[in-house]
Order: sequence, then structure tokens, then C-alpha cells
Amino acid sequence: MNNIAFGQYVPGNSWIYKLDPRMKILLTIALIILIFIIPNLLGMAIALGVFVLIFLTTRISFFKVLKGIRGVLFLLLFTVILQLIYTKGTEETLLYSFNMSIGLWQVLIILGLIVIYFTTKKYLPFKFIYLLLMIFLGFLALWNNPFEQFSWNFNMIWNDFTFNVYEEGTNKAGFIFIRIILMIGITQLLTLSTMSTDINNGLEAILSPLKLIKVPVGVFAMLISLTLRFIPTLLTESRKIMNAQASRGVDFNEGSLKQKVNQIIALLIPMFVISFKRAEDLSNAMEARGYIIDAKRTKLDELKLRWRDYLVLLITIGLFALVIWSRFYV
Repeated sequence: MNNIAFGQYVPGNSWIYKLDPRMKILLTIALIILIFIIPNLLGMAIALGVFVLIFLTTRISFFKVLKGIRGVLFLLLFTVILQLIYTKGTEETLLYSFNMSIGLWQVLIILGLIVIYFTTKKYLPFKFIYLLLMIFLGFLALWNNPFEQFSWNFNMIWNDFTFNVYEEGTNKAGFIFIRIILMIGITQLLTLSTMSTDINNGLEAILSPLKLIKVPVGVFAMLISLTLRFIPTLLTESRKIMNAQASRGVDFNEGSLKQKVNQIIALLIPMFVISFKRAEDLSNAMEARGYIIDAKRTKLDELKLRWRDYLVLLITIGLFALVIWSRFYV
């Protein structure tokens, strides 16, 4: 759970902190849309380079963004492998052909790797890298080429097959990989550089036209703001509960399926209790400060667009124009 950094605000004084929250929210939505209209891998790689350059100017710790990406590394790996397996091409675009086989010794090696992984992973700090190593070793066990010097005739080969890697598959895998990284990075920049109160005020201002059709914009914006605010708080509380239960002998990384279900229940029950208690305390605090649902409220800090907001908006419009031009003329 510590891998999740969404909703955590990091104080700073760079240009991104000085942008109007309305502009930051709109630009985040616009950039995500821009990512989905980029047509090819080259464009996506250029977009990644632009994002890295922009990120370096924000002076936000790179490890904060990595912490948010680390939680979806397994999803990224799974997506890349699927694209490599199922995306087919032609003989001209064939990059490499792996001659694979499944037999008695391959199965025994893979089972041994699984046992070694689950037995030793709790003693190692970099579990994801360790998982990648085990997957690579399992792939080597199925791949005939590293073991051509040995005779496999007596190894009870059950099935031979070929795993072809095409240029289309690598391009699509890289394309989706970079797209997911950019989406996470852009949303991370918004939450890392914007306080929950500013997000609330920005959302309320953006959605204010919906008041004409009697939509409770203020309540909706407040709900989103409170949700973003309490994500890191609840994660911290869950870590405290897990540490307390670990000190009493509960191991959340090991055990059978039934034991893991019991462990999750033992975690969820106090989490629900803490959530309801915090919600009650928050409602009492808001009521004590005179908060009334749907009441007209004034702002301590009025939102106002400045020259840097218009400059960033012009740059974003230019990026949109460039991407749209590339789709039709490149």
C-alpha cells in the first residue's frame, strides 16, 4: 500500500505550483486526451521526452512519481507480454523466433522456480526485480536455444511450439507502455502540486455552469476533494494496522488462500471503523465551522488567471495542433 502516492501533496515553489488550479485541472484533462490521439510510437516517445523535460522544471522529486508508477508495474509487464504474444505481423517484420517446448524437465524447473520465489521473496527488498528475474529464468527453461548442447530426446517433450516476436508487437507494447506511464505521470503532477482545497475550488469553478440545471456542484466538488484528501490518510492508517497485526504474528505476505482471506477481513474491519470515525469527526468539525450544504459561500482566496496560465494554455494548444497535423500529414 505504500506504493500508492496518489492524492499526496508535496510543498514546493516552482512554476507549476503557481498555476491556477482551474487551469491545472483543465490542462490535465487536455493532456490525457492528447495522449490518446497520438498516432504512433515515435510520437509517444517524443511526448515522453517532453513530459520528462517539463517534469524536470517542476523541481518535484522524481521518486514521488516513481512511487506512484511502481504500484502498476505488474500491470505494465502483463500488458507488454500480452502485446508481444498476440500481436502478429508478416515474415518481413519478424524480429526473432523462439523455439519453445514443454516437457517433464521444463515443468520441474518452473515448479522449482515458483517454490524458490515464494520461499525467498520475503527476505529480499526488490521483490518486483526478483519476480522479473524468475520470469526470465522460466522463459529460459522453455526456450530450447540455450540448451541446444544438451540432448532433450529423453526428457519427455510433450509439446513444441514457436513464439514469434514481430515488429508490430514491440511497437504496440512500447506504445501502450509509454501511454500508461504518461497518464500516471500527468495525474501525479496534478495531485503532487495542488492542495486538496485548491482542487475543490478549481472543480467547483469549472463545474459552475451546471448550477443552471440545478446540479449541486459545490457538494460534488467537496466530495471529490475529501476523497483525494483522505486517500493518503487511510493508506497511512492501513499501514499502522498491518504493522500492529504483524507484531502479533500475522504475515500478510504468506499463507494459504483461506489465511489470506482472514487476513484481509482482519484488515478491512478496523479500516471501516476508522473510516466511519474519521467521517463523523469531519462532519462535526465542518458543522462547528458553519458549513451548510448548498449554502452560498465566499472564498478566502479568489481564483484569478495570470500570464503564466495563459502561456501554458498556448503551449498546450500548440501541442494539440502539432499532434493533429502529424495525424494527417506525417
